Amino acid sequence: MFEEALREIDNHKVIIIHRHTNPDGDALGSQIGLKHIILNNFKDKEVYMVGDPAKRYDFMDDSVMDEVEDDKYKDALAIVLDTSAKSLINDERYMSANKTIRFDHHIFVEKICDIEYVDTSFESCCGLITKFAKVNNLKLNELAAKSLYTGMVTDSGRFRYDSTTSQTFDMASFLMNEKFDTGSIFTNLYANELDSVKLRAEFTLKIKLTEKNVAYIYTTYDEFKASGADSFTISRGMVNTMGDLKGVDIWVNFTEIENAVLCELRSTLYNINQIAVNYGGGGHLKASGATLKNKEEAMAMLEDLNNLIGA
Repeated sequence: MFEEALREIDNHKVIIIHRHTNPDGDALGSQIGLKHIILNNFKDKEVYMVGDPAKRYDFMDDSVMDEVEDDKYKDALAIVLDTSAKSLINDERYMSANKTIRFDHHIFVEKICDIEYVDTSFESCCGLITKFAKVNNLKLNELAAKSLYTGMVTDSGRFRYDSTTSQTFDMASFLMNEKFDTGSIFTNLYANELDSVKLRAEFTLKIKLTEKNVAYIYTTYDEFKASGADSFTISRGMVNTMGDLKGVDIWVNFTEIENAVLCELRSTLYNINQIAVNYGGGGHLKASGATLKNKEEAMAMLEDLNNLIGA
């Protein structure tokens, strides 16, 4: 299993690891984890990570991205992680690499790389990378294991989401054979600054419901700028303020940024991915995202989500 990936890693001295923009714990965890798996198991490799800053996840060890010159790509292997569509990849120079590989767990949208491993049975890309290491008897170190575990925790919602399976716990158990402090992971992920708690309270008061109980928050550009927070914090960070509302099975967070509206869609029962794809986005059956042109398009999406209820 993964024979082509092993061969290409072995055949390339320079390996550059990409992932989606605005990284979450899974994107960074898989990136850092794979980097150190390669360094720990293959001799004389130059392994680089590229992308925008870690921001919220900068507590993760080795989360600072590398500055890579264009000419490095000429004979390099580029590996794209945790990304379903070309438009979501932070650095498009992967296309100039000698060979490309993708590891992903999202619903397939389009072919991105020469070699592709897309498996939606995994709760996270970190789970898929862990499987890659386990079945090929690749050695882990503490940093690789901790990074991959962090990504599994974030994308499974602390093992709460229904994407969590026996496979998830099998991979988590494999990682925990390496000794690392799980407590520090949860502290960094879920300990809140007072300002963050206050911000969530403000957003809770903004929640509205459609006639069929689709919960939504719409943040204008002026409100976003006045918050002082970055777009990731407002968009993805606030979507689950609606996640535990009784009687709400679909919720969506709209955030205006300059010249666009970020949308985070979630559900406990319905396949909202089909709607995200219709609007140029993607993700999972019950957790997806998209970037829209304006509020008018956002309200059209909201109506589509409303029409899913009882359909």
